[in-house]
Order: sequence, then C-alpha cells, then structure tokens
Amino acid sequence: MTEGTMLAPQTSPTVPAERVTTVLRILVLSTFVVLLNETIMVNAIPRLMRHFEVSAAAAGWLSTAFMLTMAVVIPVTGWFLQRVTTRTAFGLAMALFLAGTALAAAAPSFPVLLAARVIQAGGTAVMMPLLMTTLMTLVPPQDRGRVMGNITLVISVAPALGPAASGVLLQLGTWRLLFLAVLPIAGAMAFFGRRHLVNIGEPQAGPIDWLSVPLAAVGFGALVYGLSGLGAENAAQAPVPPAVTTLAGGVMVALFVWRQLALQRSSTPLLDLRTLTYRHFSVALGLMCLSFMALMGAFILLPIYLQEVAGLSSLQTGLLLIPGGLTMGLLGPQVGKLYDRLGAPRLVVPGAVLTAVCLALFALTDAQTSPWLVLALHVALSAGMAFVFTPVFTSGLAVLPPHLYPHGSAILGSLQQVAAAAGTALVISVMSGRAASAAAAGADATGALETGIRWGFGVGAAIGGLTVLVALLVRTPPAPQQPAESKAQDDEDGTTADQVAQTPAS
Repeated sequence: MTEGTMLAPQTSPTVPAERVTTVLRILVLSTFVVLLNETIMVNAIPRLMRHFEVSAAAAGWLSTAFMLTMAVVIPVTGWFLQRVTTRTAFGLAMALFLAGTALAAAAPSFPVLLAARVIQAGGTAVMMPLLMTTLMTLVPPQDRGRVMGNITLVISVAPALGPAASGVLLQLGTWRLLFLAVLPIAGAMAFFGRRHLVNIGEPQAGPIDWLSVPLAAVGFGALVYGLSGLGAENAAQAPVPPAVTTLAGGVMVALFVWRQLALQRSSTPLLDLRTLTYRHFSVALGLMCLSFMALMGAFILLPIYLQEVAGLSSLQTGLLLIPGGLTMGLLGPQVGKLYDRLGAPRLVVPGAVLTAVCLALFALTDAQTSPWLVLALHVALSAGMAFVFTPVFTSGLAVLPPHLYPHGSAILGSLQQVAAAAGTALVISVMSGRAASAAAAGADATGALETGIRWGFGVGAAIGGLTVLVALLVRTPPAPQQPAESKAQDDEDGTTADQVAQTPAS
C-alpha cells in the first residue's frame, strides 16, 4: 500500500438512521456483556483457591492475565480493524469470547481456567475499539456527545455490577455459574449481531510489519505486568524483579514507537502515531491516562478499606459500590447532551476538580468513618469522572480523520491498560510502605493498614490535582471540515462530501 492510499479517508455507506441505532445497540450490549465478565471474578477468588488448591497469588492471575492480554492485543487492533469488515471483526470478537466462556465453565483444572480467561480477554480487546471506531464513523459530530453518553452508561455500569452479580451467583451455586449465566446472553448477542450488523467502510488491504507485532506484544505486556507487580508483597521474591520487567517493557515500547515512526515514512505502521500530532487528541489522551490512574487507585483501595478497616463483608462492599457505578452510567447520557451544547472545557474542568476533592476527602477517612459517608463520596467521585470521561473520549477522537479512528481507539485502549497498572502499582506501593512504617512504629495491624490506605488516597488526590491542570488545557475542537486530500479523493472516486465522515482539522 502506498502512502497516498493509506492517507485516503475511509468512506462509510449511507446507513439509515434506524439501522445506525440497531448497529450501535448491538455493539453496546455486546460490549456490556464482555465488560461485565471482566470484574465478575472478584468475589470468586477465595472459592477458586479452595476448589483448585492454589495460592492467592496464583488465583490473582485470573485478573492479571486478562489485563495482560488486553494490553498485548489492543495495540494490534488499529491495524486489524482497517483490514477486515465490521461483521468479521464482531464475529471474531464474539467467537473468542464465547469460546473462552464455554471453556471456563467446563474447566477441569486451574491452568485451563487461566487459558480460558486469556481467550475471553482476546475477544474483549477487539470489541472496545470496534465500538468506538464504528460510533465515530456513523454518528455525525453534532450528535456524538449524546451517543457517547449512552455508551458511557453501559460501559460504566458493567464493571460496577460485576462484583455484585458474582456475589449473587455464588450464593446460588457453584463458581461455574459465573460463566454459565453469561454464555447464553453472549450467544444471543452474537447471533443477532451477525444477522443485523452492516459493514462500515471498506477494508484496506495492506501488509503487516511482523517486527512490530512482537515489539508491541512483549513491550506493552511486560510494561503492564511489571507495573502491576511493583506494589505486590512478594515483589522482592519474584524470579525477575518487577522493576526490571517494567524497564524492559519500557525499552521495548520505545523500540516499537521508533519502528512505527520509521514505517510512517515509507509504508503502513501497525499503530499510526500521527494521531499524536493532533493537539486535542494528545491532551485528551494525557487527561484520560491521569484520570484512569486516579480512578483505578481508588477502586483498588476502597474494597481493602471497606473490608479490612471498616469491617464490611465482600457482598456488602460490592453492594455499597454499586450506586457509584450506576451514577457514572446514568449521568453519561446527560453529560453527553451537555457536551453537544457546551463543549468539553466547561464539563471537564469541574469534573476534574470534583474528582480531586473527593480523593482528598477519602484520604481523611478512618475506621470510625460512616459507610454512608463513604458511599456519598464514592457517588460524588463517580459523578466527577462522568464529567471527565464522556467529553474526553468524544472530543479526543472527534479531531482525527476517519482513517485514524481505529488507531486512535487502539492508542486510547492501550494506554488505559498501562495507566490502570501504573495507578494500581503506585497506590499499592505507597500503601504497603506506609503501613509497614506504621507497624514498625507500634501500630496494630488494622491501624497500620488504615494509615497506608490514607496515604494511598493522598497519592490519588495528588494525581487528581495533576488531572485538573491538564483539564485546563482542554479546548473546544475546531469545527469539522473536509481536508484537501479528502476532497481530492472524493472527486476522483465520484463521491460527495456528504458521503464521507466529517474530518476535523488538527
């Protein structure tokens, strides 16, 4: 593929409004199912440890492997989604997810269950960029905030419902119900999706740079794995220290970036980094990464605080955290409508400030703090995040030309995983270090942990402060317009500007 062909915009078919609604509804509901599965294992870890007679560290790999697979696969989706049809990408994602779910439900041993989680994650990694790319291609700019808000409702509620759903299912029977309950729902979505989905855009045939694939897989995988292990209690006893793995992953990612920059001058990169030349996208990317670091840190600390310091059960903890997830989801559509009217800056800055304030207040909690106050703070934190995430995703991708939508979605997804791992590692490291210092000074186990958790929330509040500073850099993107190359290509192909997705200037 020549560079000129690569830069040609992807045209989308003229799709009736009702069909657009159907396509997005199928993709959103399918994404809901796969994201629900990501957190549905939380309450099952103790039972799985007893059933398979494995340690807590081994059982933790059921979540770690999922996150690692996402980090490895997502960087390739930018290239992949440009070279297959929408129906093919959807079919592959759901086939992987269904195969992994069925294998997990029947898993006779722990290694088989672990492999099943990896297969599930492979399907999930394709589904999220596919949803975002399809939305940006089909929905006109003036309606993207509203539609993205509705999507936020679903993808925010799913992870929040996972722990509660697992708690209910585990009360009803075996841990295998976690997968058996999801299997028919996912199967129905796959069936209806294949019947009603339409292909969006034309696949662009082109070679793949096979050197970039291992660089991306090893680089992002090692980086996320290393960051995830930095705060672990047994990090010092690991065969390869997490710090070494993190450094090696960073070097591999740097080589991957160098390779992509070289390919952009001569052929087709696996992940097109020209997305970063669009200022609005780069600022949104930075804001999203900092927000994810703060959010994941809080999500890791809250269950530990509620169970180990406040003395709540795992089911009570899951139920207490549900209102926050519902708040983020239910606010999504309203924030989306406000985005279409007011733009990103007027929403992102107040949302970032509210998030930072809530994290600072969490740093003041202790064993005597009322669970109702914790619930209120969590709801307020979720509301702040809702005012950040919907405008950030929408405005960040909106400035890219259509042929870069898949690459922009892939970059957002990849760095989400890195930011989540970094935020988790940072707060866990601070919590562990400060708790150890408090214990050495004579505090009991609960008091030492309480001190560590408060310091962890303090670090989250500091990250929240940085988020506010980056939010101040957010500007309203320029009005969409068709670039010169796009118009020239239209004239050559005999298409009109109205048939091409609008492309904002950088």
